[in-house]
Amino acid sequence: MTSPLLKVENLSKYYYGSRSLAERLTGVPETVVRAVNHVDLTIGRGEILGLIGESGCGKSTLGRAILRLHEPTSGRITFDGVDVTALGPEAMKTMRRRMQIIFQDPYASLNPRRTVAETVGLPLKLHNLAANPEEVRSKVSAMIERVGLKANQLDRYPHQFSGGQRQRIGIARALVSNPEFIVCDEPVSALDVSIQAQIIKLLLELKNEMGLTYLFISHDISVIGYLADRVAVMYLGEIVEMGPVDSVLSRPRHPYTQSLMSAVPDIDDSGPKARVRLVGDLPSPLNPPSGCKFHTRCPLAVEKCKISVPQIESVGTGHMASCHRLGENLSLLEEKAS
Repeated sequence: MTSPLLKVENLSKYYYGSRSLAERLTGVPETVVRAVNHVDLTIGRGEILGLIGESGCGKSTLGRAILRLHEPTSGRITFDGVDVTALGPEAMKTMRRRMQIIFQDPYASLNPRRTVAETVGLPLKLHNLAANPEEVRSKVSAMIERVGLKANQLDRYPHQFSGGQRQRIGIARALVSNPEFIVCDEPVSALDVSIQAQIIKLLLELKNEMGLTYLFISHDISVIGYLADRVAVMYLGEIVEMGPVDSVLSRPRHPYTQSLMSAVPDIDDSGPKARVRLVGDLPSPLNPPSGCKFHTRCPLAVEKCKISVPQIESVGTGHMASCHRLGENLSLLEEKAS
């Protein structure tokens, strides 16, 4: 078996709140937001790993920590055999050519004062990938046309494009340096449904043509089901289930994954669909629950869930989940949801 392109081991990203002098003198404890907490995952070369979960669960933070756009608090990231977390600024700059990101908001991710040519050409200049301005423009023009825009639009500004066109510019910027790994941070969630389909089709075509590897972050299970080879489910900064997309989505084992799947509209005529209804809102990462972090909303929680953290374990070929009641929760959930 070949080694993975990306390996994340015990990765955490915490944010520490500032305290006033009076608070420090009176012993007020420092606030800690555990946005990402002890995450392990691997992504094979040429694979698409889908990352799903509610808003605020840490998906985007994880993606940016992998790229060291947010410095991890602890853990290790290995990319193509290189320990990314140990790289200095210059070495990290070189590595960034191989690891890029497509942002969620096509309106906020482009500098309004830069033309398309300047925006897309910047990575080529930063990484010395073109010998002269003419070569920069030639490469930018080719990439712009590859993502579905026209070369005669290079000297326009972002406000002259629609949302879907802006996202194509963002994709061109990410790919112009010929990277190997892309973090797709909800790249279609801000777009109209008809435009979403076009961008998804484009991303798949580019992946196949350029041999790309994606970490595709989304809260839309249908998008993940269409795109991904494997899926990881995130809750309150932790991975609670992971495995082949068909296995996880057709037979989810963690109660949280089951609740997500039960909310997906079903257009068949097999009768009313059972719903797994969660109690309350997502807890604050400032004060996460003890034991299993999902126990405050789980319809199956027992006393053990409140005090003991479940370990992730195998529930099938390549399929992992962390729940104290893995051996029984499928039938129990169906019973509770009916």
